[in-house]
Amino acid sequence: MKTMKWVGAGLAAAMLGTTGVAVAQVKIGVTLSATGPAASLGIPEKNTIALLPKEIAGKSVEYIVLDDASDTSKAVKNTHKLIDEDHVDAIVGSTVTPNSLAMLDVVAQSKTPMISLAASAAIVQPVDGKRQWAFKTPQNDSLMADALASYMEKQGVKTVGFIGFTDAYGDSWFKEFTAAAAKHNLKIVASERYNRTDSSVTGQALKLMSANPEAVLIAGSGTPSALPATTLKDRGYKGKIYQTHGVANNDFLRVCGKDCEGELLPAGPMLVADQLADTNPVKKSALTYKVAYEKAYGAGSISTFGGHAWDAGQMLARAIPVALKTAQPGTEAFRVALRNALENTRDMAGAHGVFNMSATDHAGLDDRARVIVEIVDSKWKLQSQ
Repeated sequence: MKTMKWVGAGLAAAMLGTTGVAVAQVKIGVTLSATGPAASLGIPEKNTIALLPKEIAGKSVEYIVLDDASDTSKAVKNTHKLIDEDHVDAIVGSTVTPNSLAMLDVVAQSKTPMISLAASAAIVQPVDGKRQWAFKTPQNDSLMADALASYMEKQGVKTVGFIGFTDAYGDSWFKEFTAAAAKHNLKIVASERYNRTDSSVTGQALKLMSANPEAVLIAGSGTPSALPATTLKDRGYKGKIYQTHGVANNDFLRVCGKDCEGELLPAGPMLVADQLADTNPVKKSALTYKVAYEKAYGAGSISTFGGHAWDAGQMLARAIPVALKTAQPGTEAFRVALRNALENTRDMAGAHGVFNMSATDHAGLDDRARVIVEIVDSKWKLQSQ
């Protein structure tokens, strides 16, 4: 029996050799928050992975998708499995900032390039040590914070109250918005925090209101960002409420409902692709993704977070053929070549902006990756671009 198995294996290998069929396969490991507090972000990301190309440059591509349940330790465990057991050539994920930050040590130690779908600039800055292996597709918090502060200034806002997650996302936003506020003549008069899993923020809302800010910025992501908004409205707050680009999906609109009418936020242009001017350099690429997603999942199902996964896929589709000129998949040499190719991505129009990576910038987006939108009749309405 052992002899028969050996002969069969040898014959198969010989047939592959004579027919010229490529045996190497590119493996992409994916860990996303498809359940837990960040599920409204992770589900459209997971849906989008299914739309990515299954063959690139003559090589079949396998996407191994795991759920980290919005949990940092699970994200690290998934990353170890994908690298140590599945021997992937690259990692896509995770959905949220704390998870992505925790994964950095793992990918760097194994020399595996990672494309995060989370927002914080801390994931890729500074580009040294372990962060040389990390890239990301969402806009940096600093880019969005500046857009938001600039818009507030133009609207005559002088004082702002801040409430954000008690984690790396909230920390990053407070840091970046504080800098942007100083630049645009805004004064932060109160700062509060809450957990993604909290069921009440009444105390924080009352403290914010006692400071009498003209506007409040909620620095959260996904459906948990609805809680401060509804609480402020219930308590009679009459000022303007702003959100971050972390809420730009229809699940947030569903959960927040009428309490979020009139709220403003910075977002990727993909969210309002149909409303963009024809001269906008992102409109065509954003609509390409929108059409593909809605064909698969139904009209109106598009999500800005799925767009980040789409852009990660487009980056890999560009980088893999370049890396193949140097080495074959499944080797350290290929992973290094893939990292180098990702770093040299230039003028790639994605769903959210035009990417220009460099040795000092592993986010690669500029002002073309942001617009200001308002929630009007439970829909996204473009205000400025």
